[in-house]
Amino acid sequence: MSNVLMITVSSVIVFLIAVLATRSMSMRPGGMQNFLEWVVDFVKGIIGSTMDWHTGGRFLALGLTLIMYIFVANMLGLPFAVVVDHNLWWKSPTADPTITLTLAVMVVVLSHYYGVRMKGFKEYGAEFFKPMKFLFPLKIIEEFANTLTLGLRLYGNIFAGEMLLALLAGLGTSGIFQGVFALLPMMVWQGFSIFVGAIQAFIFTMLTMVYLAHKVSHDH
Repeated sequence: MSNVLMITVSSVIVFLIAVLATRSMSMRPGGMQNFLEWVVDFVKGIIGSTMDWHTGGRFLALGLTLIMYIFVANMLGLPFAVVVDHNLWWKSPTADPTITLTLAVMVVVLSHYYGVRMKGFKEYGAEFFKPMKFLFPLKIIEEFANTLTLGLRLYGNIFAGEMLLALLAGLGTSGIFQGVFALLPMMVWQGFSIFVGAIQAFIFTMLTMVYLAHKVSHDH
């Protein structure tokens, strides 16, 4: 249930950001609209670096949703954690492998769907036997490996960051001297965790576009 709670909180925050940024659009953007347009241009740059815009333009909404959702999810567990009856309720949802692997499976399945849709089943299926037929088992293994690495990379980085924050918080609450000693490292690590969370959101979105480009482009 904690996962359901934090997924819902992340989704609501992303939805509110999108609504607030687009409720009063103007030709001279400012504030939230300016921020959202910057994010859109950033995602366009990611797509443009992996495939041509004619092919990749359809994935703009997907990339925009992923980068905003994962960034917000990565940030939720940084300020504080809420534990009730020894159960962690408030945390980053991406610090749970169930969430990150679900996102990874979604991305990989979506890449296969668009590959079949844009190339046809026959042409797309033939890609698994190129350049040599005996490589087919390795191609299947590669799909599973891509799913695992995409999900576990995000989980490992966020989970490790929150574990260290929890250790520092435990040290800080064990006494006055320990609290003073732990304050600076905790502030530094929180700042670094913001950077890591942003980088991981970028990497996940970039690899999503790479996988999609690999499946839908005729030259990769």
